[in-house]
Amino acid sequence: MTKKFDNLNETFNIESEIVPIESKTIVEKIEKTSSAIDDIRKDYDYTRGNLYSIIEKGQEAINGILELAQESEMPRAYEVAGQLIKNVADATDKLMDLQKKLKDIEEENPKGPTTVNNALFVGSTAELAKLLKQQSKEQ
Repeated sequence: MTKKFDNLNETFNIESEIVPIESKTIVEKIEKTSSAIDDIRKDYDYTRGNLYSIIEKGQEAINGILELAQESEMPRAYEVAGQLIKNVADATDKLMDLQKKLKDIEEENPKGPTTVNNALFVGSTAELAKLLKQQSKEQ
């Protein structure tokens, strides 16, 4: 096939490498998708680690502020302890939301091919009525 175009290739001074466009775009799409999935996974792992660290440090701070509040019996110390407890609870909620978001993203990108079967009747309404009568008699 390239022999047919050799004269044109020489005239226009181009190389005669023929590569189907579809194969290039499919490979590029697969590479982009796989790199996007890797990036999402890395971001998920990083965020998850940060949330764990925040929750652990918050629990240590709660323990310390509760001891201080009990010793000093100051209302402000109890208020700060309550705010800290709320912040740690919010961080744990964010951790659960992160899990849900990752699950939603993974469901958007199905791993295998999906099959869709559509039935189509081509004919007149009279033929359709006959077909339906035959099926109802058989059952």
